[in-house]
Amino acid sequence: MGYERLKKEERPVLALCYDFDRTLSPEDMQAQGFIQSVGEDVKEFWRQSNELAEKNDMDMNLAYMLTMVKKAKGKFYVTKKALAEYGAKIKLYDGVEGWFGRINEYGESRGIIVEHYIISSGLKEMIEGTAIAGEFKKIYASAFMYDEYGVPEWPAQTINYTNKTQFLFRIEKGCLNINDHEGVNEYIPPENIRVPLRNIVYFGDSDTDIPCMKLVNSYGGHSIGVYDKASGNKEKVYRLIKNNRIRYFAPADYTEGSEIDCLVKAIINKTAAYEKLESKHVHDLLETRKNI
Repeated sequence: MGYERLKKEERPVLALCYDFDRTLSPEDMQAQGFIQSVGEDVKEFWRQSNELAEKNDMDMNLAYMLTMVKKAKGKFYVTKKALAEYGAKIKLYDGVEGWFGRINEYGESRGIIVEHYIISSGLKEMIEGTAIAGEFKKIYASAFMYDEYGVPEWPAQTINYTNKTQFLFRIEKGCLNINDHEGVNEYIPPENIRVPLRNIVYFGDSDTDIPCMKLVNSYGGHSIGVYDKASGNKEKVYRLIKNNRIRYFAPADYTEGSEIDCLVKAIINKTAAYEKLESKHVHDLLETRKNI
């Protein structure tokens, strides 16, 4: 089967990749209406979900997906439409809704194409119900497979700690379809890479993001740890930066002029300058190969 693969653009591409819960939204998405609607306490829901995983040697994301379906049984149908409706109720951090257009525009002014991606263990169906779903080039998240009535039959995809990293390679090579295994493993000469890992910015808040943060860092990219501005709790980001997991941290405030706004604009400026030099290097290298 042939899959669409994105080609290298004439201008540099900077990919901004986000976790979702506690990165763009202040709470776990399931705790913003769904858990309450099944009559369960949030902490108790997660306790039962984690217990299910431990007792059955089960992936924790598969466990929460099954727990959602089981808890709703006899109360309402968990359908794709219902999950999107819960997604529409998800709260976003300050400035998130205006963030994407503003950063895209700033990138354009510097000759940089900015793209946005979600890489999350949360539910794709709920993220697709949010006001910002259309801002992302691709949403990689856990998801159900549905029957003809829109009722879950089986998990279609689950995303956890380490398999998050495969999506960075998909973005790097322009092979965005999750079933394009050949494309993501194919060798591409460095000068033909669509989004070099140095041009990836990863936003996250916790240990589940460490593999992506570490990978991006190791190739000269940028990892940003975010923390809740209201609580001011920096314990996690201090640990992440101490252990060289992130390069920067900032409060999850995406308004114009905020710390994270200025930081990303500085990254765009650096990318624009570096890619001009890299373009000159590649040009000279190719010319040399032709003449020697």
